[in-house]
Amino acid sequence: MRILYRVRQFWRTIFVKTDPIELERAMAILTPEQAGLFSQLQPAEKEHALVMVRKLTVQGENQPDLLMAALLHDVGKLRYRLHPLERTMVVLVKAVMPGKAHQWGSLPLAGWEEVPAWRKAFVVAEQHAEWGAQLAHQVGVSSLAETLIREHHNPHSCAAGTVETSLQHKLWVVDNES
Repeated sequence: MRILYRVRQFWRTIFVKTDPIELERAMAILTPEQAGLFSQLQPAEKEHALVMVRKLTVQGENQPDLLMAALLHDVGKLRYRLHPLERTMVVLVKAVMPGKAHQWGSLPLAGWEEVPAWRKAFVVAEQHAEWGAQLAHQVGVSSLAETLIREHHNPHSCAAGTVETSLQHKLWVVDNES
């Protein structure tokens, strides 16, 4: 059941514990600059990324760009740190009024500075993939990893049968399962 999953997810967000061995393995995937970016994530976001890498490797995935994208896919959230209650609000509104969540998450032409405080969490939810791709580009990820990060919330980008879209689909699936 999706509600039970979200309750467990909220609980894990508050009481997250990261396995240091798993973290060390993940750091070996990243360059020092990329690891520096990853290290700025909130503990729950780091754990979420590590769970994604674990799931991918259990499935036999070892494509470096895919694993790198799994680790860095949420770095766009560094732009505005969400409180667990803000995350909960976004999840609830997306479940009940997905159109409103998308509308409130659209960045106004005036830019980030003009976003009212109550909407910032929705903007982060909608825009973090693009912001994350930009940050990942700055720390030297490949163009494939950058694309995977940019499109990680877009199931429609997985439609064609290329290697890139296959990797995109795998990332999208484990992100939604984690």
